[in-house]
Amino acid sequence: MLAELRITGLGVIDEAVLEPSRGFTAVTGETGAGKTMVVTALSLIGAARADAARVRAGADRAVVEARFTLPPGGTIEHTVTAAGGSLDDDGSVIAVRSVSADGRSRAHVGGRAAPLAVLAELTGSLLAVHGQSEAIGLLRGSNQRAVLDRYAGLHDLLVRYRAARDRWQAAVADLADRRTRARELAQREQVLRLGVQEIQAVAPLPGEDVDLLAEVRRRENVDDLRAAAQQALTALAGADTLTDAPTAVGLVETARHAVLAATDERLSALGAQLHEASAVLADASAELSAYLDGLDSDPAELEQLLSRQAALKTLTRRYGEDVDAVLAWSREAEAELTGLDSSEEALAQLAAEAQRLADEVAVLAAEVSAGRSAAAATLGAAVTDELAALAMGRASVRVAVTRRVWEEPTPPAAGTDTPARTTAAARAATSTRASTPARSGARERAVVRPVDVLQVEGAWVQAGASGIDTVEIVMTAHPGAPELPINKGASGGELSRVMLALEAVLAGSDPVDTLVFDEVDAGVGGRAATEIGRRLADLARDHQVIVVTHLAQVAAFADRHFVVEPGEGGTIGSSSVRQVADADRDSELARMLGGTDSPTARAHAADLLAATREPTRRPART
Repeated sequence: MLAELRITGLGVIDEAVLEPSRGFTAVTGETGAGKTMVVTALSLIGAARADAARVRAGADRAVVEARFTLPPGGTIEHTVTAAGGSLDDDGSVIAVRSVSADGRSRAHVGGRAAPLAVLAELTGSLLAVHGQSEAIGLLRGSNQRAVLDRYAGLHDLLVRYRAARDRWQAAVADLADRRTRARELAQREQVLRLGVQEIQAVAPLPGEDVDLLAEVRRRENVDDLRAAAQQALTALAGADTLTDAPTAVGLVETARHAVLAATDERLSALGAQLHEASAVLADASAELSAYLDGLDSDPAELEQLLSRQAALKTLTRRYGEDVDAVLAWSREAEAELTGLDSSEEALAQLAAEAQRLADEVAVLAAEVSAGRSAAAATLGAAVTDELAALAMGRASVRVAVTRRVWEEPTPPAAGTDTPARTTAAARAATSTRASTPARSGARERAVVRPVDVLQVEGAWVQAGASGIDTVEIVMTAHPGAPELPINKGASGGELSRVMLALEAVLAGSDPVDTLVFDEVDAGVGGRAATEIGRRLADLARDHQVIVVTHLAQVAAFADRHFVVEPGEGGTIGSSSVRQVADADRDSELARMLGGTDSPTARAHAADLLAATREPTRRPART
């Protein structure tokens, strides 16, 4: 339970401390005094969205600190320790939420900073806030469905259903995309396959185009190369042995012999260098001779090389700037081909998988729908019983669950004049498509095929993210009255009581211990207000109930009473919170009853308090 709530710098509250009772705690105060800030503080502890506008003017931040006592054992302690926090010596845990003036929010759990998700997990199992916005939200169909699902305990089943539906929708989208792009994919597949086959037929080697270019150039210039090599060889070794023309080799040898014959040691030492030069020239002459012997001017071989070069150039024009790029393209194309199977067999496999997933979704959707239908009857009866305790004994509430049946006829199959019986996956795969006009010129109606239609227990229904059902809470004000949606069949006061009845039923099935109600008695008074107070007191037998109220008839039932008061001078610039009891409480109830603290109002307040202590029983239905 909530043992202590400390509020600093929130709204008009400068600083306040509340220690709610184990049972029923009421919070009251003048209009505008800031009593709703108590609910705002508890909402922040519950990880609600932070609003910098709630920070008190002049303060740098608003801070809310809540201390909860915990039952021994359980998972809450694990949540705290897993976040790095710890429990106090008495086994309680402290949760803190701060909001800075610039909107930054921080949370602490068990003395350690923690993400909001951890704070939400912790307080979500300890605290539930039922505010005015939640009550108004129950008028919306989606929220009424959520109420029924929560009452029926369908959370885990809905998680499985949504996961299966997501897989089905993904398969349907993939199938639709494959069918729409079938021709494009087939053309792409053909281009890639032909390209790979062409490259494989030529079978180029890495760097082959560079080597081949050099070889072709050499063979095309063989005559020039032969002349150059022959001229060099002649200069080195002579054209033949019959001529006496000096050669480079001969001149070097003559020079070597000359210096060797000299008597000067420095000159003779140069003979070794000349000997080396002679050897180098001799080697060059031999290599030039070998080069000339290796020059081939066979036209047939050159033609083959040119043909190979042309084949490689064809590939580089189509698939890459050089042979290495061509080979890279081929590898990428082969990889892409493995995922580009647009054959009818592949499409049939995808369609079969989509249908399998649709069948799985249909089974789960039927389970969710059955769970809702079963819980709807008991929820309606429970709310009706609650209304009897709230001075609406002649009213009855029913929770209507209807399946969203899809009645649009199946469009004709392509090329036929009769409707086609198609699977849910096949119908959904076409998504939204208009039928093709007949050649005769007859106009056909465009048919919309939703992507979320499937067959459940023999009927085509629309399977949304929340299932296949529409949920509506309807009310009959009295026997013989028409059954109407609660937002149309109830007056303002009656609607508040219907909301409280719903919340009381939900709270009764809620595992959390602390229940907070924010002015659920708005718009009612008199005997109905007394009955609301009595029902909240009944609820407080099994839960800790904290109620922000403007009705004395409700506050009188509280075990502990806090008043939010404006600052000195009665200005609503700064408010504080104090607990009232005995005479102070009589004064507050008197103010709430008549606006003044007169003897008559005090007497009325005393009578009201006495009446709340009398044993009562829930009124029987009429």
